[in-house]
Amino acid sequence: MAVTTGGIIKTVGITIAFGLISEVCYQSYLWWKKKYRTPIPKKKKQECEVLFFPDNRVACKSHFIGEGCGKLGCHFSHEPNSLSKLFEYLTKARKSLDVCVFVFTCSSLADILVEAHKKGVVVRVITDDEQVDVSNSQIWKLRKEGIIVRTDRSSFFMHHKFVVVDQAFLMNGSFNWTNQAITGNQENLMITYSTDLVQQYSQEFDKLWKQFNPQNFIS
Repeated sequence: MAVTTGGIIKTVGITIAFGLISEVCYQSYLWWKKKYRTPIPKKKKQECEVLFFPDNRVACKSHFIGEGCGKLGCHFSHEPNSLSKLFEYLTKARKSLDVCVFVFTCSSLADILVEAHKKGVVVRVITDDEQVDVSNSQIWKLRKEGIIVRTDRSSFFMHHKFVVVDQAFLMNGSFNWTNQAITGNQENLMITYSTDLVQQYSQEFDKLWKQFNPQNFIS
């Protein structure tokens, strides 16, 4: 069957028209999708968390951040609580741990600082001079392990309770590092990654660290 020129032109025209219509439909779909699609929210990094005390029991350090607790009938808690989260935050330290706390009698927290020190983390501790020799004080354990602890040597209290970890996040609140604060008192401890707050507390720690240098008290 002979194909006429008119037939060819008609076929080409239909093909071109179909292509144009398809392109218009596709571009319209893209425009609609961009305009009306529901954006997928980006997962934000957690900026803040608050730990509230008291816990029912002291958390088992070995269970949460050690090699596991192998003690039968362990009387420490194996259920996650505020103290277990504090353990985990402290063990995030890779470079520095600046601890400024009024009284320090919790042996588990002292052990975490000692372990960090042995791994090469720079650990600095500031505490109140009148609390150094209280019952169960962990200050002499820290000093024995080579961790430098400085005190205020003042009739007024060095009453801060904060920690700066790796210059990256801050822990601050009413919480003293004592068993009474863990399982008895109503306490709070806020963790924040706010750059401004971390910087301000770091500056305050450095100021106190210089102020409480033992050489400043030599007469």
